[in-house]
Amino acid sequence: MAAPAGGGEEGGAHAFTGELIMDGAIMLGAALLFVTLFRRLGLGATLGYIVGGAMIGPFVLGLVGNAENIMSISEFGIALLLFIVGLELNPSRLWRLRRDIFGLGVVQVISCGLALSALAHYVMGFSWQAGLAIGMSLSLSSTAQVLPMLRSTGELHKPHGERAFSVLLLQDISIVPLLTLIAALSRAPADPNAPGGVTLALYTVGAIIGLIVIGRFVINPFFRIIGRLGERELFVVAALFTVVGAAALMSWLGLSTALGAFVAGVMLAESPYRHELESDVEPFRSILLGFFFLSVGMMLDLGVIAARPGTVLLAAIGIVVVKAIMITGLGRAFGLNMFGALRLGLLLSQAGEFGFVLLAQSMQAQLVSPEGVSLFGAVITLTMASTPFLMMLIDWLEVRYAEGSGEREGPEAAPKGQVIVVGYGRFGQTVSQMLMAKKIGVTLVDKNAELIDLAEEFGFKVYYGDGMRLDLLRTAGAENARAILFCNDREDISNERLEAVAEAFPQAAIMVRSYDRRHSMDLDGLDLAFCIRELFESAVLMGKAALTELGFSQDDAERVEREYRSLDAERLERQSETGDLHAAKDRMFKDDQAMGEDGKLEPREEGA
Repeated sequence: MAAPAGGGEEGGAHAFTGELIMDGAIMLGAALLFVTLFRRLGLGATLGYIVGGAMIGPFVLGLVGNAENIMSISEFGIALLLFIVGLELNPSRLWRLRRDIFGLGVVQVISCGLALSALAHYVMGFSWQAGLAIGMSLSLSSTAQVLPMLRSTGELHKPHGERAFSVLLLQDISIVPLLTLIAALSRAPADPNAPGGVTLALYTVGAIIGLIVIGRFVINPFFRIIGRLGERELFVVAALFTVVGAAALMSWLGLSTALGAFVAGVMLAESPYRHELESDVEPFRSILLGFFFLSVGMMLDLGVIAARPGTVLLAAIGIVVVKAIMITGLGRAFGLNMFGALRLGLLLSQAGEFGFVLLAQSMQAQLVSPEGVSLFGAVITLTMASTPFLMMLIDWLEVRYAEGSGEREGPEAAPKGQVIVVGYGRFGQTVSQMLMAKKIGVTLVDKNAELIDLAEEFGFKVYYGDGMRLDLLRTAGAENARAILFCNDREDISNERLEAVAEAFPQAAIMVRSYDRRHSMDLDGLDLAFCIRELFESAVLMGKAALTELGFSQDDAERVEREYRSLDAERLERQSETGDLHAAKDRMFKDDQAMGEDGKLEPREEGA
């Protein structure tokens, strides 16, 4: 019996939907399993996605296919990533980075591209045209891998992080001239409808100017209207529309969609809704970037690697070594210290996702064979997989070098002061400067090598070492110190270590910055001269200022402050005695418990 008209199409649609759901479930399951495993092993999420994709892809288990289609969709995650980065960059900061973007970035792309082109031509035997296309493709690093690493570790605003961002931004911009170069070298019949290089450059400048104008006079006012409506869903839709619209404009002009998304982010960087936009877009960015790296793993042709393992491995090593050496040298030339430059070199040593795009164009231009594209696709993936290991290596080398060299002195070289301050972060800086205001001798100790270098730029001598170690404190003069102030992070300040310090140096007043209420409870019972939660005082001051701003008198605000401090101290004492965070929870101001006329806590009257 014949199927009803359209029944076959309907059945095909159901089959496609079922296949899509099944593929999505397998990919999410692989991501969950391998990213969790690799995170636990300290190898990073990116490598977990790539290995997970390789396992479920057509060359291992064959559970999911269509890697190219998945990659083409998930590449939008790169656009979302650059949109978020753009939100963090106002035009003044971009102007400050112009030397790194158009100086360091341009020199890196050209120098690394030519060096890798020479390797492809003279060592691997490609023609000079194919070698140039391959070398320039491999000169680009992975924006999708490096930027999340910098953001997660808080390094994006450090000197090497800013230079890495500048180089990556220039690389994204360079996609247009590199595509033009490949078109000029093409052996395929010319496309009469394709725009020329000069036209593409004019399109790029015009599109950027157009996006800035639209953002200033259309998008920003539009977000103000949505903000007044208070509809969260509209914010999500508007945020995605902004990114998609900017990317679509660039795509329509044949330009980089990632660059369009970045410009969209920059034009909203000074918007009062910047943080809401970032929080709305972030989940989509995370998911799509995860799918992108899964698709990279799925496209990893293990057959090519198995057929020519030595070639793939040596090519990957060659790319990483050449780029690391050259970018490290450029980092030094642009003002980074040795370890900052080396960190920059290793961070950008991999080939990136845009290499896949340029190699595909090279194949269409009949410069590189399909087998060559598969080979270098495997090489690119291998270089990307090496980056987490290289960053672990530089972390280890930096710690070992700082411990063993005289470049960063230990506290044995310090003049013996009255006070030792352990930890020279934002908290320790304030404490130490207040002591220095009264000419008190302070010995500063920290184990963050980059922070030590930064402090030296401002004229402060910070000595390298772990300030929780008794032997190091002795060399810093702790046996004669009047006070030892621990301003370092919570993972370093344990009850046992502080107790050992107090026993070893009984003459010194021990003062501690605790992280939160639980940390303060853990430290209870120690003979501490002072212990304060790191945000407690600033929160109390803001609450007091808010009361006066709302029309309450200074006396009323001070009475609330005194009563709150008293209740909080009472709660903390009860919590420490019982070990129960919920102890004395009735001693808190709440909606139904306010401060009475006598200044004491009392239930609020019904209807008050």
